[in-house]
Amino acid sequence: MNTATTASAALPGRTPLAGTLPEHASGAVGKSLGDSIDSAVSRLGAAEPSGSVDVQPIDDPHTLASFTRFQPVGGPGADAAMAESSLRILGLRCASCAGIVEDALARQAGVMQARVSGAAQCATVRWDPALTRMSTLTAAVAAAGYEAVPDTAASARQARQRESRAALWRLFVAAFCGMQVMMLAAPSYFSASGDLAPDLKHLLDWGAWLLTLPVLCFSAAPFFGGAWQALKHRRIGMDVPVALGVAVAFIASSGAAFDPGGVFGHEVWFDSLTMFVAFVQGGRYLEMRARHAAETALEATLAAVPELALRVAADGSVERVHAQALRPGDLVRVPVGQSCPADGTLVEGETEVDESLLTGESRAVHRGVGDPVVAGSLNRGAAVLMRVQRCGADTRHEAIVALMRAARTQRPTLLASADRWAAPFLWAVLVLAAAAGAVWSVIDPGRALWVVVSVLVVTCPCALSLAAPAALLAATGAMGRQGLLLRRLDAVQGLARMTVLFVDKTGTLTEPAAGRQVTVLTLPAAADHGGAAALQPVAASLAACSSHPLAQAVAQSLAQSLASPATPIPHWRSVREMAGQGVQGMADDGRRWRLGDAAWCGASAAQAALESAGPQVWFSVDGQPLLRFVLGEALRPGAAAAVSALQAEGVQLRLLSGDAPSRVHAVAQALGIEHSRGAQSPEDKLAVVAQAQHEGHCVAMLGDGINDAPVIARADVSIAMGEGAGIARSQADAVLVSNRLADLVRARRLARRTLRVIRQNMLWAAGYNAACIPMALLGWLPPWAAGAGMAASSLFVVLNSLRLAR
Repeated sequence: MNTATTASAALPGRTPLAGTLPEHASGAVGKSLGDSIDSAVSRLGAAEPSGSVDVQPIDDPHTLASFTRFQPVGGPGADAAMAESSLRILGLRCASCAGIVEDALARQAGVMQARVSGAAQCATVRWDPALTRMSTLTAAVAAAGYEAVPDTAASARQARQRESRAALWRLFVAAFCGMQVMMLAAPSYFSASGDLAPDLKHLLDWGAWLLTLPVLCFSAAPFFGGAWQALKHRRIGMDVPVALGVAVAFIASSGAAFDPGGVFGHEVWFDSLTMFVAFVQGGRYLEMRARHAAETALEATLAAVPELALRVAADGSVERVHAQALRPGDLVRVPVGQSCPADGTLVEGETEVDESLLTGESRAVHRGVGDPVVAGSLNRGAAVLMRVQRCGADTRHEAIVALMRAARTQRPTLLASADRWAAPFLWAVLVLAAAAGAVWSVIDPGRALWVVVSVLVVTCPCALSLAAPAALLAATGAMGRQGLLLRRLDAVQGLARMTVLFVDKTGTLTEPAAGRQVTVLTLPAAADHGGAAALQPVAASLAACSSHPLAQAVAQSLAQSLASPATPIPHWRSVREMAGQGVQGMADDGRRWRLGDAAWCGASAAQAALESAGPQVWFSVDGQPLLRFVLGEALRPGAAAAVSALQAEGVQLRLLSGDAPSRVHAVAQALGIEHSRGAQSPEDKLAVVAQAQHEGHCVAMLGDGINDAPVIARADVSIAMGEGAGIARSQADAVLVSNRLADLVRARRLARRTLRVIRQNMLWAAGYNAACIPMALLGWLPPWAAGAGMAASSLFVVLNSLRLAR
């Protein structure tokens, strides 16, 4: 086998995504993870968190498992485990609110990390079940003035309905009462001077005051609540100037209504106040609806896995169990119309499954005995029997959900810069309003408070703070529906700006190894060990211990040999997977078996130089090669069109592979890629990427995540193919779950549109403030017009961002 196959034919390990296991962890390792999870949740009752020690319903292990991923500490089989929970936070209105919740969670004993997204209204909390309970964490959020509920499909849907109803009622009360107040204020506007009797005007003002009370106490309550929480925690949020403006307008108008000759004069602004609250609540209601629409994809994915499963016992009886109670090796009956509760393989029956929520592919695919099925895929054809391989947090479905959740709580560079400007801007607003009031108290004391209210209202930086997150969340949802899931929102910026794309060959530009035709070539030394018939079951057993696609292809092609092996299969101990080389196992008799690269398996230079039509995998014992496996190779459908489209848009493609240079150059030539390198080790790839970055390029890496961990970490943006269980082990910024290269082209175009929309939003917010602040300072903008302008500004940003979701 050529030494050129170091990267493609080797069987390296991958650093797993937190809470996940390699694909082969369906036996003892998978059981160890389940045991560690059971151990973690069982210790919840032993934890002694601060406060009440009563176990709440949210602490129930099955309830907790529906929105929590348990991550073993110290490796599989360890007793200790960390928990990572996803929560919906109700009542968040800005980045300052998110900071308050983060601080409240971070102060709790046992909380390792807390990330809160104000735009998505969700939180990711990493905590130790031995030190605290989830009920304690939700209580801490409640003490901070907000509400935390589990981020599951049902609870999130109920929370969204409650939030929508409350917002709609607040809007209705503000709009209805505002119209009545306008009717009472109309005579003052339309009558000539002296036509309206003073006592009648006082009566109308008192009626307007009475109608304003529901608006102030109910519709405007979120403004005062948000402002109080921010000030209590020594922060300044967007609700502070809004609440201050509403309070000042109401107090001044109340004074004018009940004592027209007093210090507040005789002008009342109840109509402006109620209209302002109605406009702002209308804008926030539309923002909320847009956010709910962006969460539809995640909730549909969450609801794809059923809560209950039909487990078949050893005696053939069927019991209904919670999906979280399944373990690798269980037999599960999947009726027609129900989704698969775990990842596994079919052992009985044939059917059609719909995997559109996971892959973006709308057409149902055929599955028969021995074919894999994934959690969340809908059974459309006939009732089937499946054997569980991966369940719970280790499934491909849960890995996708984790990616989507992680992306929603990311705080990208674009958003962080806007957050940094928001607080200084708000302080400037307060200073500016105070200065305007002081100046106008000299020029025209009767209009001073009116100007202060207008300045406070019109300069609310809602549009500025929404400019980036609204666009990024809309784009993330659209990319997810098109087959590309983001782990980091910064990947949007990287995709849009990439100038060089390094592409792996095997499993990326070519078809994945699984399912390929495998040719077995026997070497002379195999006769001393019983020949090919005796060695193939041993090779299949060792290959099954590896997560590398080439090893999995070998294991799949030799699976039948395991049914009736010619010789006993060794009991493997000290199985090790060496990055860039292969997998090694020690037998009970002390012999060292290897499967992987030619040189690593002991092949001579002459043997390694043998040409083949596809990647090669070697099998040896104690450094003596016995078998050589040659895998067929074919280009992915649409690869040529995708390469051509990216090149036409100015992206320079470079092919990097550890495969033989001749095969690498042949693939490059077939796709029209000018730059290609074969026989590249992980260190070689890293050096090439670093050189491209040194030349000033924005570098992207597209691969299957195997042997590419250093390159993925170094690249400005990295994308991993989502074939098989690779998504659960990827450390990339984004995962192409559809495995269609055309979706990457569409995602890049969408990323470029996203940056344009963000710039448009930023320019609009800056232009709006630049135009309206002078008008408010000069007294040309009444409070109601300031409220309408602020709501319209935020609405423009949201609607402009929603164009990305189409």
